Amino acid sequence: MTGMPTHLPARLLLGALSLLAGVGIAHAQARTTTPTRLVVVELFQSQGCSSCPPAEANLNAIAGRPDILALSWGVTYWDSLGWKDTFASPAFTDRQWAYARHRGRSDVWTPQVYVDGHADLVGVDRGQLDQAIARAGMQGPTLSWQHGQLIVGAGKPAGTCDVWLVRYDPRTIQVAIGAGENGGRTLPHRNVVRELVHLGRWDGSPRAFTVPPSTLDGLSTAALVQLANGGEILGAGKAPAAF
Repeated sequence: MTGMPTHLPARLLLGALSLLAGVGIAHAQARTTTPTRLVVVELFQSQGCSSCPPAEANLNAIAGRPDILALSWGVTYWDSLGWKDTFASPAFTDRQWAYARHRGRSDVWTPQVYVDGHADLVGVDRGQLDQAIARAGMQGPTLSWQHGQLIVGAGKPAGTCDVWLVRYDPRTIQVAIGAGENGGRTLPHRNVVRELVHLGRWDGSPRAFTVPPSTLDGLSTAALVQLANGGEILGAGKAPAAF
């Protein structure tokens, strides 16, 4: 259109650029402060169980995804089959039993996968596992890490929750099985849980929990906020690498 300026005055141009820069910073800050939805995939397995390697392979395949907290728990009740699981702990067996009791079950088995402490499946069918992950939709408190503490934000849980600290080995560990059902095989394990610590309870009010030092080197750290006694996981978070 004739008579209209083809360039903005310098002061208006600078102002417009400043506004756009401010909007860009605001969006960048929103991206940094908005937590990624994290799906917790827990596999209960034993090195002495011949049915477990396919489920372990599925867990290994998703262990590096940033939107998933994949955890491999070694249980103890198959240690009598001729091979004692090198990573198993009675505490991990107790965790699986807590899930079973919460659901009114009288038995546990391997392999077994829980997704967000809610859906459970055998775990050997990758398609079924992917579907369970896609359906997961955890809605719970925010978790953050600062100054040696885990900070759990406000929320409205259906009941009292346990706050768990989990430390796991992110490496792929090749385990040579010397006897039992998998004797002679070398099985890759990833995200093997090595420490489980009960930090305390959470009732919906914001709370800080002191994080104790690890007893082992090279482990990654995560936390779970879970309805007490084997209920659903409401919140989860991975700690920064240097935590």
